Amino acid sequence: MKLEDNNIIEIADELSCEFEISKVLREYPKDTVIVKNVKGYDMPVITGICNTREKIAKSINCEVSEITEKIIEAMEKPIKVENFTDFSEYDNLEVDLDKIPILTHYKRDGGAYITAGVVFARDPVTGIQNASIHRMMVLDSKRLVIRIVPRNLYTYFQNAQKAGKDLDIAIAIGMDPAILLASTTSIPIDYNEMEVANAFKNGELELIKCGDLEVPQADIILEGKISVTETVAEGPFVDLTDTYDIIRDQPIINLEKMHIKKDNPCYHAIVPAGFEHKLLQGLPQEPRIYKAVKNAVPTVENVVLTEGGCCWLHAVISINKQTEGDGKNAIMAALSAHPSLKHCTVVDTDVNVFDAEDVEYAIATRVKGDRDIMIVPNVRGSSLDPVAESDGTTTKIGVDATKSLKALEKFERVSFGE
Repeated sequence: MKLEDNNIIEIADELSCEFEISKVLREYPKDTVIVKNVKGYDMPVITGICNTREKIAKSINCEVSEITEKIIEAMEKPIKVENFTDFSEYDNLEVDLDKIPILTHYKRDGGAYITAGVVFARDPVTGIQNASIHRMMVLDSKRLVIRIVPRNLYTYFQNAQKAGKDLDIAIAIGMDPAILLASTTSIPIDYNEMEVANAFKNGELELIKCGDLEVPQADIILEGKISVTETVAEGPFVDLTDTYDIIRDQPIINLEKMHIKKDNPCYHAIVPAGFEHKLLQGLPQEPRIYKAVKNAVPTVENVVLTEGGCCWLHAVISINKQTEGDGKNAIMAALSAHPSLKHCTVVDTDVNVFDAEDVEYAIATRVKGDRDIMIVPNVRGSSLDPVAESDGTTTKIGVDATKSLKALEKFERVSFGE
């Protein structure tokens, strides 16, 4: 695993996988941390490899303000992977999840959870490969239960069910942050996320053949099948909003092979509801919102799903306002592009969208409530929103915190020019 953070905190105390490690990791929300002495295991636990925008930007060779642009560029100009290797750098072991320090994070959790596992699968109908992160709860030494939401893997699974054949998968844990980011991007259905990752890596990405699948090098690679007939209760699990998700029946994974790197492997754990969880789930939605807003307001500068809004429920959008109404058009476009979005604030380009204090300043000095606040009741929202109704509906709010073009001189930030 290649790390983009040289300031790594090492924890030498012996800690247990059950609650103790996760409790310590939560004390370092924006640090990269390695727990070296895991009780009962030889393998260390690492977290926080991409829990800040700065680390993510570094992994794809850009500035924080350029992340959205860089992701869009990689999505629009993916590079076919031509470099392949084998498992010569791995120990090929009999499947035994008890050899991996998988964490139980909170006392009400359904069990120990793999939280940074990227699942690779191929559509039985089209043959297209997909990569996506899924939480997976340990059932025993050879079985997991996977939470699948209605996206690409869900479609592949449905196609496998129709064919009556279990779905082949590979699970990669402990990868380069740029590859992890690519695995979370929202790309067209006929694209391969590893070609986006290859664009991030300037064409130098190397993959391993896992049967019919092509998987990047990772510290741990598991192979198996998602059963099309077996389900079991999954959960509870702490999700983005730091609240428990509900328990559902979900498909079982039967594991068949386990590969662990010979050279200093680490188990990568993402702390539920931590910044790494939020950024990896939410940040890849920013390009989609940006493109939708750009269709409505071509002078959009940037889009941020804020950490305070769990990188899911709150957005701040910067525009170079040209006409009255641009702010509201941007709000409507954003709410349509990301249906889970609940509150959206639009600001001018003199406001730093990454600075919550600066955004609050814009709201304080440029918003007239009866004119600039839009309220949209009874619309579909996020299943993660604790105040959403049982049918999934909620109320959404848009705040146009841009300057009125009729009196620009009233909003001049004097200190900027001094």
